[in-house]
Amino acid sequence: MILITLASCQNDNSNKEQSFKETSLISYSIKSNFKHSTNAFTEGLLFYKGDLYESTGSPEEFPSSESMVGIIDLKTGAINQKIKLDKSIYFGEGIVFLKNKLFQLTYKNQTCLLYDAHSFKKLGEYKFSNKEGWGLTTDSTYIIMSDGTDQLTYLNPDNFQVVKKIAVSENGYALQNLNELEYIKGFIYANVWTKNEIVKIDPINGKVIGKLDLTRLKDDALLTNNLAQETNGIAYNPASNSILITGKFWPKIYEIEMMD
Repeated sequence: MILITLASCQNDNSNKEQSFKETSLISYSIKSNFKHSTNAFTEGLLFYKGDLYESTGSPEEFPSSESMVGIIDLKTGAINQKIKLDKSIYFGEGIVFLKNKLFQLTYKNQTCLLYDAHSFKKLGEYKFSNKEGWGLTTDSTYIIMSDGTDQLTYLNPDNFQVVKKIAVSENGYALQNLNELEYIKGFIYANVWTKNEIVKIDPINGKVIGKLDLTRLKDDALLTNNLAQETNGIAYNPASNSILITGKFWPKIYEIEMMD
């Protein structure tokens, strides 16, 4: 009986140690950097047909900010504006291209705006039931949306109807504040609001299987612009296998190479 009790205690301790296990850090190197507009409150970053697109928001406390979508000139950091929202109505959030269309989330309007991917002419809009809209990406079949909670919502791009939801967890605990998203080689990468990190999510079970600590990039941004906010912006270019990272009001976009 004593031996059984000791074994049970050992198993309990083992389970506790396992439950508090730190998420594995993904190492990375900085390959290069490019200019980024310090007026851009980044909400979305992605490549489409070789161009780097950015969507931005417009917080009231930063009156010079705009809610817009455009193509970034990596030599100058200037954004060739394609879409501009009335910021008295909309706060721009994440974007994604799929089926020759551009989808743009809004923050609290429960509305996704739809455009032609070539002319940027507005085609319409979709309503969604999530309380807020934050980030968008795609697995080439569905649109995947974050809303600031631990939930990722898969949506039909033809009508924006919910297909399924997955709950994201880290070491058994719900991971809140999922923000800007990017789908890279079968995994979902997500910025976490207020943190300078990106988590790697297994879309099959929603578990976080690794993360990048981008504190040194944020610290570098602050050296040039003391208004630089948290990390937000992940863009993967499959043509060059490169990953670009930035943040809100950051003066630079960083090209990184992950080691995993």
